[in-house]
Amino acid sequence: MQDTRLLFNIDMVLNEPAWGNVMIKKINKNQLRLGMYIHDIQCDWMMDTSICKKTMLRKEADLAWILDSSAATVYIDTLKGLDVSGGLGAEDAFPACLAAGLDAGPDPDGPAAPQAPTSYWEEVVFAREIKREASQAIHSLLTDVRMGRAVQVDQLRPVVTQITDSILRNPGALVSLCRLREADAYTYQHSLGVCALLVMFCHHLGLDRATLQEVAIGGLLHDIGKMRVPDHILNKPGKLTAAEYATMQDHVLLGLETLGRTPGISAPVLQVTGEHHERYDGSGYPGGLSGLGISPLGRISAIVDVYDAVTSTRVYHAGIEPSEALRRLYLRSPGDFDPDLVQHFIRAIGIYPVGSMVRLESNRLAVVLEHNRARALQPKVRIVYDIGRGRTLSPLDLDLAAPAAAGDGILGPERPAAWNLEPQALLGLA
Repeated sequence: MQDTRLLFNIDMVLNEPAWGNVMIKKINKNQLRLGMYIHDIQCDWMMDTSICKKTMLRKEADLAWILDSSAATVYIDTLKGLDVSGGLGAEDAFPACLAAGLDAGPDPDGPAAPQAPTSYWEEVVFAREIKREASQAIHSLLTDVRMGRAVQVDQLRPVVTQITDSILRNPGALVSLCRLREADAYTYQHSLGVCALLVMFCHHLGLDRATLQEVAIGGLLHDIGKMRVPDHILNKPGKLTAAEYATMQDHVLLGLETLGRTPGISAPVLQVTGEHHERYDGSGYPGGLSGLGISPLGRISAIVDVYDAVTSTRVYHAGIEPSEALRRLYLRSPGDFDPDLVQHFIRAIGIYPVGSMVRLESNRLAVVLEHNRARALQPKVRIVYDIGRGRTLSPLDLDLAAPAAAGDGILGPERPAAWNLEPQALLGLA
């Protein structure tokens, strides 16, 4: 019954109109030739993508690098370079707001959550303690699983209630806090990050509180099978061999097996656990499910799991910025992900997610504080750095949708590391 209600809610949301588009053509990498303008390359999520940027393909060496890489699909801009007849379908639509950092327009009417009843600063006080308690609870439970003890789901329910309450009050506070994590505790903290993002996303889609709490448990337990994967594979600081990767993939079935022996596990929990590695085109695992053959929660959790993973810094991988992760999510649909749900995820988390850094028209840097659901490109920000003068500023909070901010819009995202700045510290979280 819970999954039927979930499907009904999602179907209603997906009747909303799509964003405005610009036209980009998708081709196979073997169709590339010099003189084409590369808009993006569908690279492995974890590979160095320094060449996967908007650029004219001029060098034979660059063409050879792409042909030898793991990339399968390339997006070219036929207005800026040579075209190719045919391809992997018609010209692909790409949202202007992600391609050029321009206005996506107001959120369409729908069941999206109302404006947060508490401010970021009010909620972050509670969210900090909730994160601490939730981290302890999931660490304890997953340690029990590793030791062969039975899963005690009831020990998660009090903290799941707190997580849900926090997201309902202000989604950005706990979600941004969950980005602050220790690289050597990835599995535990990734589970909490996925939990918070799932609740935020499903709340945006209009799901009821009882379903949100089951979704939260699913997020906390989605990687429970990794506790039965050998440590030398789970914590390997480098690329896995084919045999090691196959063993790592087993964590999904191992997780389902563990939860199958656990009383009180609902269908939503099993769907999140069992389908978060399925892919829309059927290339995922363990079932090779595709399209609507993947449950709504499976399609949702696939998006959330990848987003949290690629924005996280680990021992062997530096996380990418949230805005870049959203851009890649869009480009990887409808291959990896349900394209309609990807658009709704971007609406839910914001084109510039809370905690991300942006450059303003006033030549200042700011950290995003709160997502503005009515005006996606006018969030509340904290101004922290003057680029022209090359110095930090006393923090100034500004609502970019307010009259006082007229003429000081967002030019685009910035990489904090390029300015030796740490957004979490600037928000008082570190």
